[in-house]
Amino acid sequence: MKKKAQPVTLNHNPLLKRELPAWRARLVLVGLLGCSLALVARAAWLQGFNNEFLQAKGESRYARVLEVPATRGRITDRNGDILAVSTPVRSIWAIPADAARLSPADARTLAGLLEMNVGDLNARLGSARDFVYLRRQLSPEQAERIAALKLPGIHQQQEYRRYYPGGEMMSHILGFTGVDDRGQEGIELAFEQRLAGKPGSRRVIKDRRGEIIEDVESIRLPRDGEDLALSIDGKIQYLAYSALRDAIQKHKAKAGAVVVLDAQTGEVLALANAPTYNPNNRANLTGAQLRNRVITDTFEPGSTMKPFVAALALERGKMTAETRIDTQQGRMTIGRATITDTSRHAMLSVAEVVQKSSNVGTVKMAMAFSPDEMWAFYDALGFGAPLGLGFPGEASGRLRNPKTWRPIEQATMSYGHGMSATLIQIARAYLVFARDGELMPVSLVRTEGLPKAGKRVLSPQVARELRTMLEMAAGPGGTAPRAQIAGYRVAGKTGTAHKLEGGRYTNKYVSSFVGFAPVSSPRLIVAVMIDEPSAGQHYGGAVAAPVFARITESALRALGVSPDAPLAPLQLARPAPAGEASAAREAM
Repeated sequence: MKKKAQPVTLNHNPLLKRELPAWRARLVLVGLLGCSLALVARAAWLQGFNNEFLQAKGESRYARVLEVPATRGRITDRNGDILAVSTPVRSIWAIPADAARLSPADARTLAGLLEMNVGDLNARLGSARDFVYLRRQLSPEQAERIAALKLPGIHQQQEYRRYYPGGEMMSHILGFTGVDDRGQEGIELAFEQRLAGKPGSRRVIKDRRGEIIEDVESIRLPRDGEDLALSIDGKIQYLAYSALRDAIQKHKAKAGAVVVLDAQTGEVLALANAPTYNPNNRANLTGAQLRNRVITDTFEPGSTMKPFVAALALERGKMTAETRIDTQQGRMTIGRATITDTSRHAMLSVAEVVQKSSNVGTVKMAMAFSPDEMWAFYDALGFGAPLGLGFPGEASGRLRNPKTWRPIEQATMSYGHGMSATLIQIARAYLVFARDGELMPVSLVRTEGLPKAGKRVLSPQVARELRTMLEMAAGPGGTAPRAQIAGYRVAGKTGTAHKLEGGRYTNKYVSSFVGFAPVSSPRLIVAVMIDEPSAGQHYGGAVAAPVFARITESALRALGVSPDAPLAPLQLARPAPAGEASAAREAM
């Protein structure tokens, strides 16, 4: 019978009886001590000498640096009335992971306060991002109602929204800002660096839900934007805007523009365009409404250029105001082209050529000069180059190189065809007549102290002679008797130009008038442009001159300018004599 084997227990395992080499135990001990010392050294280094890493990691879980927005500078008119100001608003944002706990009822309530569709709200809250905007620029009242709900993951931050008290009246001057309060059009864009300022920053501590529980310190204080005082006079701007709006409606025109300059300083006192828009509500804004036609749109100036040709003839001694010119019964041929007048005349003096707006007489004056001489004078007046206003989209107009001019092109450019200019370029050029031959820079910002010095383009004597001719053009027997103002002597010139479309002249017109008053000591220059009048009248004397009269009369009285003519009643409603009726129909 076999003997049972004794069971081997753990305590009597033969393997335990084998002795390990002593060096192995020592090696393990040294390794463990080395690792312990390395951990101790690393901990001492991180916590005692180089603790920025751990602090940064810790702070990233609770500390935040928030931007403190700077208040955008105000824009005022020359009298200090506010045209643009930033008001505090709130923006609602969310942490989608925290807001996922919203109940359907809370989501519907929040969507109603945000004026959003519930589906759109849920789509934003279902985003995988850590931060989403729900609604920008809410009023403080709406934001308070949302805050009262105390919904998880829904937060607010303060921002600013631009408000324009003048609305449509000032829109093309001021432009507007976007949701981030940065300029996008007009003055807001042109002077962005000056108006915007620089935001500050502050360090805060937030809990896991993003709520601020402690304001630690201010890192950098915000620097608010500078206020900007424009040259615009709010009262004159309203007069210009109202007169232009009524003229557009009366003549069923496509568009129109008006600019008013201070003849003493070159400042822009008013600038109005139509169609326009409300910068406070841009929901249905289109490109045509945005265009500042005074500065960015060019057109053929037509007969408003004729006084400059006469001025050149007098300045260079080619003619005098009394020099007689044979206008050939209003018909002249150059090559295969025929130039005509709207009324037939025989011999006219230079003054009468301007008064009657004779194309033929103007061409004969222009042909006394080489293309280079005529181009140089137009260039000195500022045509063909931007005025340097700093306004976005400012156009330069078109004045071709004189080397390419053919005789017929030089002829047509003498009465404003074959070239283009902006309305403000034409108005500025008329400063040479109002300021005794001096051409000044124009400004949209109120000038402090003395205005900038101009450059002399004409002699004072020639400028005064042209003032007399332009006064004749705006009076009885001229092309614009409807520009007359009770109590003031006015001077100016009409323009009526066919529109060029697809390289061909059409039966659409641009009607214009540029003038100044009072003639004895010019204070205001007013330029008016009406695009495509379609109510039966299209001549500048009938369409644009009355707008000039309405604006200028009210503006002169608002500025307290003393009358320089007898206060005789005007009888513009009576039937005009045949001679005057014929003159009033002249377009060029």
